[in-house]
Amino acid sequence: MRPRIRKLIWMAPFAIVAMVAFMALGGYLVLLLWNWLLPALFGIRLITFWQALGILVLSRILFGGFGWRGSRRPPRRMMEERCDRMTPEERERFRARMREFFGFEPSPGESKGQ
Repeated sequence: MRPRIRKLIWMAPFAIVAMVAFMALGGYLVLLLWNWLLPALFGIRLITFWQALGILVLSRILFGGFGWRGSRRPPRRMMEERCDRMTPEERERFRARMREFFGFEPSPGESKGQ
């Protein structure tokens, strides 16, 4: 048997156990935090472990996705990287188009003919 397949045979059960343990720990933490904070603050009723796990999954779907898209760079960083690759002429044309799109007047140092 090849070493890679042998390694996968040992890693797969470990990965499954680790995922189940992580979900159980996450559900338990949501349960503890919910039952500690929300009834005292807002008068909301207590929840069970399975409800806490459902809340955890729902919040992951709504706010976090499942990580299939890889790491994302912040939009500002992406824009800075894009501007760094532009020539000065391209950068000025881009700025002019943005000013036109958003309805800004040219700055006092610029002529209106550009």
